[in-house]
Amino acid sequence: MTDATHQHATHPQVANRLKRADGHLRKVIQMIEDGRPCLELVQQLYAVENALAGARTTLIKDHLDNCLDTVVGPMTAEQRREIEEFKAIAKYL
Repeated sequence: MTDATHQHATHPQVANRLKRADGHLRKVIQMIEDGRPCLELVQQLYAVENALAGARTTLIKDHLDNCLDTVVGPMTAEQRREIEEFKAIAKYL
């Protein structure tokens, strides 16, 4: 890690998704403590997983869109197609 600030336009969106996941997770914990039915617990856990997956996907896509191009530098059209294909495939991770 470096001391430099690393901020992209999507970081607030990622933070909001993580806050949503945090809220869902806190709700699940409270539901467990309150003895709520398993179906309700699983539904909330599913929401937590989706919020985290959305945050991860957004962060990875943002990194690829902003950082990869900076590191790679100027490219031929063929190289650009290969990078764009890599970005398209990465959304399935």
